[in-house]
Amino acid sequence: MPSLSPYLTTAALPAEGLLVGRVWNPAVDGPCVVKREGGSLIDITSAFPTMRDLCEAPDPARAAQSATGETLGSIDSIMANTPPETRDASRPWLLAPVDLQALKAAGVTFATSMLERVIEERARGNPAAAAEIRTTIGTLIGEDLSKLRAGSPEAMQLKTVLMEKGAWSQYLEVGIGPDAEIFTKSQIMSAVGHGMEAGLNPVSTWNNPEPEVVTVVSSAGKIVGAMLGNDVNLRDVEGRSALLLGKAKDNNASCALGPMIRLFDGAFSLDHVRRMQLSLKVEGEDGYVLNGGSNMSKISRDPADLVGQMIGPNHQYPDGAVLFLGTLFAPVEDRDAPGKGFTHKMGDIVTVSTPELGTLANRMTSCERAAPWTYGASHLMRNLAKRGLL
Repeated sequence: MPSLSPYLTTAALPAEGLLVGRVWNPAVDGPCVVKREGGSLIDITSAFPTMRDLCEAPDPARAAQSATGETLGSIDSIMANTPPETRDASRPWLLAPVDLQALKAAGVTFATSMLERVIEERARGNPAAAAEIRTTIGTLIGEDLSKLRAGSPEAMQLKTVLMEKGAWSQYLEVGIGPDAEIFTKSQIMSAVGHGMEAGLNPVSTWNNPEPEVVTVVSSAGKIVGAMLGNDVNLRDVEGRSALLLGKAKDNNASCALGPMIRLFDGAFSLDHVRRMQLSLKVEGEDGYVLNGGSNMSKISRDPADLVGQMIGPNHQYPDGAVLFLGTLFAPVEDRDAPGKGFTHKMGDIVTVSTPELGTLANRMTSCERAAPWTYGASHLMRNLAKRGLL
């Protein structure tokens, strides 16, 4: 059986960078905001009661760097105590890095993979028809589909041609049209963190991980940092109807974030996010291994544009938000029977990695077997008030 243990050490964190996160501290019966300092996690809750408060600072990186506090424990010991099946409830464990921020996601942000799926769907298994559509696209925008920018004149011309060929779909509308697909991934305080179990709704028999970079955004729309995310996806549910997106995306333990937030500073910025290469690995209890990835340089909408479509004069988030930026990865290789493609099995360990942000690792289980979401914003406020932090 694959184990989470190799991923529950300091090796799961990037070697460099200002990292902040959250830890459950049994001594106060509540969460603490922490920062990495050497091989330890330092409690800075007295300065920033919530991660939201830290991200709202004029310069979150400088604010975190100057904050002081007590050591909660070593990174190794806290991470090792995180999996629920082996956890010692008397010692601290890692949580998802965010608290009061809205959990949002952008879909269909990579034209390369999206166009190929639409071509295959519209060609209805006819290679000649698929080749004709692909040739037409190549004539319009060249062979490198990753150069297509959503909403550009070239994209609008392609949209017109595809409509004439009967190859238009609602996914193409948000994939290359002017308006991005921005949806609510999950509810405030419901995300699971590194080392925890991630949930699959048992109604699904065709699903997959989605390795993504997740930006952290202040209420003013400023991107202040980034982390990794797994936008667990139920392909069969969404495939039945796009109106089932909520059921496909928002389930217990279906939003995984972590391991920690790397705040933007002089050594790390949005330009680094734009160039990131993500690696994905799925290890099954049956010995199955899947390797994949996502290259942010091929995204069809700039991360700043996506954030701008999420928050602004028409839509505010007073506690800030996080935004999944989408993925290039789409698993197509067969896991079991030929032609069945990939789907998860219970017990799969999924890791999403990049040198700049570390590794996010979770074991897959069903939503009803994952730890239920019982700690919400009201519980957090009562706990902080009890601790004299409000």
